[in-house]
Amino acid sequence: MSEFHRHVEDYLTLRRSLGYKLRAHGDVLPQFADYLETADAATLTTEHAVSFAQLPKGVQPIHWAQRLTMVRGFARYLATIDVTTEVPPHDVFGARYQRPTPYLWEEAEVLGLMEAAGQLQPTLRAITYETLFGFLWSTGLRIGEAIGLEGSDVDLSAGVLTIRQAKGGRSRIVPLEQSATDALGSYASRRHRLCPEPRSPAFFVSTVGTTLLPQLVGSTFDQIATAIGLRTENKRPRIHDLRHAFAVRVLVSWYRSGVDAAGRMALLSTYLGHVNPVDTYWYLSVSPELIELMAARLEGRPGGGER
Repeated sequence: MSEFHRHVEDYLTLRRSLGYKLRAHGDVLPQFADYLETADAATLTTEHAVSFAQLPKGVQPIHWAQRLTMVRGFARYLATIDVTTEVPPHDVFGARYQRPTPYLWEEAEVLGLMEAAGQLQPTLRAITYETLFGFLWSTGLRIGEAIGLEGSDVDLSAGVLTIRQAKGGRSRIVPLEQSATDALGSYASRRHRLCPEPRSPAFFVSTVGTTLLPQLVGSTFDQIATAIGLRTENKRPRIHDLRHAFAVRVLVSWYRSGVDAAGRMALLSTYLGHVNPVDTYWYLSVSPELIELMAARLEGRPGGGER
């Protein structure tokens, strides 16, 4: 068995252990390994990938794009093992929708964002945004879910949130870590002193006691992130990326601790409020560290969570 065939087999085994069927991948990727072997390739390049994708003649470009998509997923995996691997771009066969690559926030960056938010004026605006940004980082909620919370939805005694009419029209209960509960309790006390009679039942309120507007939250986030140098022409973190960072952080912690991450995916999917579990599995492909941990566990290498 060639080296490329071995990597293809490992990749398919890894993905299938997470619940993917990959029937088409099981046919196409071994053919790609044959192609690389015939070409006497030392590494996987974009040229190899595109040429292989275009082998079928007399078909629509969408068929080539589908073949290239399968190869691209394998290339991402292989790039964690062989740094010379090239991952083919998405727009080779025409533009199509693709999910934006998330910016995976580091804790120090979030603390910097919160510190800058805490300098806003007036004080109510400062504590609202400082708490909101930390809340999104620590819970993984969607921004709409966070600003849609009412006081009655936040049970600080039990440490749980009730998310009502979330995406897909479903409601769910979200448990909080003690640090998040304490932060929300502190905010509620200070908010009450600064705005004892708000005009809205919302938990997070504006300077005039009304529900926060998503557009205003987004523009405030952009202004702060730009002011402290986190958001530049080449680096454009979004507020929604705080949710992505939370999901990846949970998965990385599971793999590092050696728990059955695949068996817990349904739990994470429910927590995040995903209607389709595929949306949760997507997070497995967005973090190089996570891919490396998954590969290490498959191979039984140190750092792969084997205990």
